[in-house]
Amino acid sequence: MSTIKVKDGTEIYYKDWGTGQPLVFHHGWPLSGDDWDAQMMFFLRKGYRVIAHDRRGHGRSSQTQHGHDMDTYAADVAELVKTLDLKDAVHIGHSTGGGEVIRYVAQHGKGRVAKAILISAVTPIMVKNENNPDGVPMAIFDEIRENTAANRAQYFQDFTIPFYGYNRNGAKISQGIRDNWWRQGMMGAAKAHYDCIKAFSETDFTEDLKNTDVPVLVMHGEDDQIVPFLLTAVKAVKLLKKGKLISYPGFPHGMPATEAATINADLLAFIPS
Repeated sequence: MSTIKVKDGTEIYYKDWGTGQPLVFHHGWPLSGDDWDAQMMFFLRKGYRVIAHDRRGHGRSSQTQHGHDMDTYAADVAELVKTLDLKDAVHIGHSTGGGEVIRYVAQHGKGRVAKAILISAVTPIMVKNENNPDGVPMAIFDEIRENTAANRAQYFQDFTIPFYGYNRNGAKISQGIRDNWWRQGMMGAAKAHYDCIKAFSETDFTEDLKNTDVPVLVMHGEDDQIVPFLLTAVKAVKLLKKGKLISYPGFPHGMPATEAATINADLLAFIPS
């Protein structure tokens, strides 16, 4: 396996295929780099270099007890980028990975990043508080924490239903997609998944969005039941200096898997533009 060892000794697993302009894929909670298979194979055939890592505590990376916060996640990415000497890269993040992307780009990416893409991303902030009164109540995230700690195997199976919009009338359920989500989730550490809930729900990315100078594409399904469209994408694009929003009526949170052909085509149109 390809891994790097970051400053605190954590081993970060990554896949690195092809040549050409590098595309770096950042996965969502509680998954792994495997969640990007449909995008990595597509862009590999288009002549790009495609890279995906497993966030610490997720997938095949070290199941560390500490460091499950956005600053550490972004610092881990910075070490990977430096080790691979990636330049003119496009960073693409889904859900929690979108937060990781914008934190990395704003704080570490100067001189190395060409563009960024946020798909179904948790930016600018998810949780309801005095500065975000229309946010998601903390009780929802507490419920996710409780089930992740005490009932993870079954909860992760159940979670795939709203994640992919399989509870909507007319939805064509793919058992393979559901099984693959569960497989990825159960590879990771319960402690990492538990701690990551705070990272993706309570981190405020407002300043990161404002301080990002490169072009950013924001892509979001309007029927996202996990990360609400109006709460995140609509607000995030207004904070960006060079932001563009593409919204998709009826698309779910997991649209890179269920709607890969559409997503890949729009990514391909934006990346070289």
